[in-house]
Amino acid sequence: MNMNFKSWLVGTTMLVMTATGAFAEVVFNRGNSADPESLDPHKTSTVYEAHILRDLFLGLTTEDAKSEVIPGAAESWTVSDDKKVYTFKLRAGATWSDGSPVTAQDFVFSWQRVVDPATAAEYAYMLAPVVNAEDVTAGKKKPGELGVKAVDDSTFEVTLNAPTPYFLEMLTHQATYPVNKANIEKFGADFVKPGNLVSNGAYTLAEFVPNDHIKAVKNPKFYDAANVKIDVVNYIPTEDRSTAMKRFEAGELDSNDDIPTEQLADLKAKFGDQVRLGPYLGTYYYAFKTDKAPWDNVKLRQAISEAIDRDYLAEKVWQNTMIPSYSFVPPGITGYETRTTDYAEMSQIDREDAAKKVLAELGYSPEKPLKMEIRSNTSENHKNTAIAIQEQLKPLGVEVTYLNTDTKTHYGHLEQHGDMDVARAGWIADYKDPENFLALCKTGTGNNYSVYSNKEYDDLMAKAAASADPAERMKALSDAEAIGVARDLCVMPLLYYGFHTVVSNKLKGWEDNVMDRHPTRFLSKE
Repeated sequence: MNMNFKSWLVGTTMLVMTATGAFAEVVFNRGNSADPESLDPHKTSTVYEAHILRDLFLGLTTEDAKSEVIPGAAESWTVSDDKKVYTFKLRAGATWSDGSPVTAQDFVFSWQRVVDPATAAEYAYMLAPVVNAEDVTAGKKKPGELGVKAVDDSTFEVTLNAPTPYFLEMLTHQATYPVNKANIEKFGADFVKPGNLVSNGAYTLAEFVPNDHIKAVKNPKFYDAANVKIDVVNYIPTEDRSTAMKRFEAGELDSNDDIPTEQLADLKAKFGDQVRLGPYLGTYYYAFKTDKAPWDNVKLRQAISEAIDRDYLAEKVWQNTMIPSYSFVPPGITGYETRTTDYAEMSQIDREDAAKKVLAELGYSPEKPLKMEIRSNTSENHKNTAIAIQEQLKPLGVEVTYLNTDTKTHYGHLEQHGDMDVARAGWIADYKDPENFLALCKTGTGNNYSVYSNKEYDDLMAKAAASADPAERMKALSDAEAIGVARDLCVMPLLYYGFHTVVSNKLKGWEDNVMDRHPTRFLSKE
């Protein structure tokens, strides 16, 4: 065969393959309710950030399409007889996106960085089960004293204070992801920028245009790259859910992680089984500023909570995609007894009468109203919830105003413990254990937006953490919820979450699960 004919044949074949889409780039336009505050995995706290970081980075363990724990950066591990020492073997030949090896020293550096007070990581408390972690975060010990070590380049060892049943699942969370030390030393805070960020996940960061999109591209150095079907994923912030639905209908979005629930009936009629609904392990709540008068008065907090008609919120505002909640920990965690407020079983009329009596005793009435500002992040659903609560509380002598900001601003304000009366928040389980919820009410916890502090509560949480008896541990956690939540309302639970998403039929491999996690590496698109 002569070269000219061969070249012509190859060129013609290429043209045909391109025309038929054989070499077409597979792009996933993924609606994500908000832009991230940061892409530094150690300085994030929201699910919007986690969706992105789960694609960019890989922890020691990770999750499959059904959100079950599978090996991640570690291909295997062993556990000591007393269940306090975990030894992880990293994947042979694994590299960062810049080609440098992923080593046990990377995990030592990263975990020490998380607990270092200088990092100010929201999730520093998550590593509390590790020896000396709490003392390091409190400034009592140095980061080098954390109970982790690199036995050799491919062996990472962790020593815990006590058996921790959720430990392996915890390692799927971004607070435990490795970051590249050389990358941080070279760029400082700018290491998270496109072109700078070095990561070890299925995708690498290509672009970040605030309020428009974040683009990630397939990482050819990822250990399982051969099985990653989507070439490009664009995370598109969709704080306006109604606009997101129009973009989904137009084919500009392949999925969106939320919907405007007041439109649920219409959306189901229009999109059919592309609307996904199901249980989601999380709680929608309001946080009072418990160190500020008058919200430091537990009787007042309870009266407000008692008066709110959660059945109305679930049925009318959220169109039965959520369930009324009177405990912080959602039901369904094996071995755990949720503890609810005293008025959970009372009729709504009786609750309103009791709340009105307490408010009157405290000097509040329609003629002399209590002024209460509700802060929330942008969403039709959150706004409609606040308006419903405003109407419910008005006859009892509570004058509610509403302040809305974008999600990044809202959570930034809460994380800095800025001034407020009451703020909307939600907690989605990082791992399936009640401790993950209840840790938010411990003194000094980064995500303790209420600034709640109670020694009796802290002692029960410490007792649970130190217990080697599973039943004793669960009882201590349950007793803590009875004090911190049911009695003191360190958070005011309103609703248990349900996921409500839209997913194009073009996407394959999307497995509904109670964590509502869907790593892009397991998806494909027709």
